[in-house]
Amino acid sequence: MVQYTLAQSPEIILTVPGKDSSKARDKAMDQLIELMEAGKLPTDLSEGFGPHQFIEVKEPTITVTDDEEAVTQAVQVITHLTTLKQKVQASRAEAMKIRAQIDPLFTDEDVDDEELTQLRDNLKVLKTFAQLNLRYREARTQAVQARSILDQALKSQDA
Repeated sequence: MVQYTLAQSPEIILTVPGKDSSKARDKAMDQLIELMEAGKLPTDLSEGFGPHQFIEVKEPTITVTDDEEAVTQAVQVITHLTTLKQKVQASRAEAMKIRAQIDPLFTDEDVDDEELTQLRDNLKVLKTFAQLNLRYREARTQAVQARSILDQALKSQDA
């Protein structure tokens, strides 16, 4: 669909199927003549009007501004922080229990083989938690700026 208007009457919009072409402009011209014959054209075109004088009406394109992109990035950063916090919270209690089992390794006391095997198996959980915790702390640092960007975007003009 293509839409045309007149410089003399921009409120008049003529819609024709297809793309902008001489054929489409001729169809728009037919619609214009119908409007003139019905007395529905508020403009006097006594000096003449040709299909080449139609102005094509284009839909406004929405462009993403740098500010909008920054807001999108900020939301992504905070979403990532949320995910990491959730994982850290879910694994913290178990990791701290495993951490307490490490202390006997640094004493001269004997440690049962079963306890050592269990500890060795659980060290993967501890490692995962420690890595998540480091990523969470780093993400939290980055999210401070993201929060500031969102705060700016959420401020009303009245404030």
